[in-house]
Amino acid sequence: MPIRRHDPFLSQYVQSRKVDVWLPPGYDDETRYPVIYMHDGQNLFDCATSYSGVDWGIDEALTELMREGLPGAIVVGVWNTGENRWREYMPEKFVRRSLKQRLRALFVSRLRGVPYSDAYLRFLVEEVKPFVDNMYRTLPDRGHTSVMGSSMGGLISLYALEEYPHVFGAAGCVSTHWPAAGDDLVDAMAAALPPPGRHRLYFDYGTETVDAAYEPFQQRMDHHLETAGYTRGVDWLTEKFPGADHSERAWRERVALPLRFLLTPFSL
Repeated sequence: MPIRRHDPFLSQYVQSRKVDVWLPPGYDDETRYPVIYMHDGQNLFDCATSYSGVDWGIDEALTELMREGLPGAIVVGVWNTGENRWREYMPEKFVRRSLKQRLRALFVSRLRGVPYSDAYLRFLVEEVKPFVDNMYRTLPDRGHTSVMGSSMGGLISLYALEEYPHVFGAAGCVSTHWPAAGDDLVDAMAAALPPPGRHRLYFDYGTETVDAAYEPFQQRMDHHLETAGYTRGVDWLTEKFPGADHSERAWRERVALPLRFLLTPFSL
């Protein structure tokens, strides 16, 4: 099934961009499907558009999972806008509320402007999702709607679930870039977690290149999750991948794991 590209996808909240929609094999029947909204859409399906020249292989991974008996899913790949990626993916309320004024000024200077991830999430929830639900045969409820990304895309995926817990039932946070603001960011996002038992959270990290710095921050988040009542392997999973670096190639090698966790039937 070819990818359907909507270009440009216009928005009243953020810069217009490409939005790709991958439809699972067999879509031409009458079945309705879960939907996974993914960030950095240019890196998901095509090595020619991927930042590193290697794509995630989402289509191949999901097709194989369907052969194993898991339900198929529609994947919506929302492209990033390059130079504004950090501003769209950095949790906005953390920067505005949690950072001291001097640190906030330094952070905004590094981003070359204030974060506007709240606007980006409104784009996803109020513009992209209604369009997808209208155009395609989706299961639009929270229990069948996930969000997923890597690095800064992992941060914005968790932020999306926390800001819109009635919309997103699960979040896949791959190589989450906690060093963007360290322990303060971990603690602030942990404080905003929805109650356990109604959502599903996946985290992972490698041990090489950028990922080498992630383990202590992820362990801190894991402690918060346990304290909040999340159950490892049920509504939360964290995986460590020794030797894995911070790259599309590494994420491609393990992407079936978060996809399987997000799509396994779970009472939400």
